Amino acid sequence: MNHPSAPAEADLTVDGTGLLCVTLLLRLRRRIGDAPPGTVVHVVATDPAAPLDLPAWCHMTGHTYLGTVPGREHVYALRLSAEARATRPDAPWHPLPRDAETPEADKSGSPP
Repeated sequence: MNHPSAPAEADLTVDGTGLLCVTLLLRLRRRIGDAPPGTVVHVVATDPAAPLDLPAWCHMTGHTYLGTVPGREHVYALRLSAEARATRPDAPWHPLPRDAETPEADKSGSPP
């Protein structure tokens, strides 16, 4: 899978050191709720599933997975999208049904 290159600098960093991806995604969703589209997020993730789960989550929500950050172990980058699909607050791996999304909804993954 080909991804744009991951920038060395982040607008926002989410530290998920020691967390399983389930908990990491809960933290990530909460932290990006107020971030504007285009924000580059670095996610520190030591869970061995992170290299699979983070790209899958980005694909599901519509954010752009940028890949691993060069020279930084366990750091992954993504760029927030204005067209991202909202997810459930208690289960960010489940997108909200399209009919449950409102025009005012924050598409970064958090409810308005």
